[in-house]
Amino acid sequence: MRNRYTLMRHGESLANRKGLIISAPHNALHGYGLTARGADQVINTAVKSRANSDTLIVSSDYLRARETAEIVHSVLACETQIVLEERLRERNFGDWELKDHRHYENVWCNDLSRPEQSTNNVETVYETLSRAQSLIDDLEQRYHDESILLVSHGDVLQILLAHYHHLNPRFHRSLSSIGNAELRSLAKLELAVKPSAA
Repeated sequence: MRNRYTLMRHGESLANRKGLIISAPHNALHGYGLTARGADQVINTAVKSRANSDTLIVSSDYLRARETAEIVHSVLACETQIVLEERLRERNFGDWELKDHRHYENVWCNDLSRPEQSTNNVETVYETLSRAQSLIDDLEQRYHDESILLVSHGDVLQILLAHYHHLNPRFHRSLSSIGNAELRSLAKLELAVKPSAA
């Protein structure tokens, strides 16, 4: 690729703390931002990262991601303004909105068995990948030799990682889960593949 991409999941959010699924714009754009612990996680990650002020930050516009991007931007003293991007929003979890986070398992089981079929109005893995990939395609056209930090959400980033490491995106949960405020390179697989449950 023309640019270097690093993925970052937002820090711990109020949704994480409460164990809720929050993916709809009317809930996530202005609510369920970072906890104090989440902000500290982001600061620690930014300080320990190898990123510098030349980093271009492109972030989901959901509050928890936006606050994460703003903290990183401040710590690194980035020279370029943050780019807010709807295509990095959380995967739409449909009817599971505001429900207990244990329902993610229902979604991930469906990803494996019926990846092209939306159940409970959930955005499919292929729909999620399509919008995220369209953003990267646009960034590749617009920039050259840039270090770009993509700040987003767990499933979006897992699905992107799976795709770029030649896994069918339906198997995105076979990769180690990306933790809050964790960085991953899109260019190399820095994570262990979980063993099968067989």
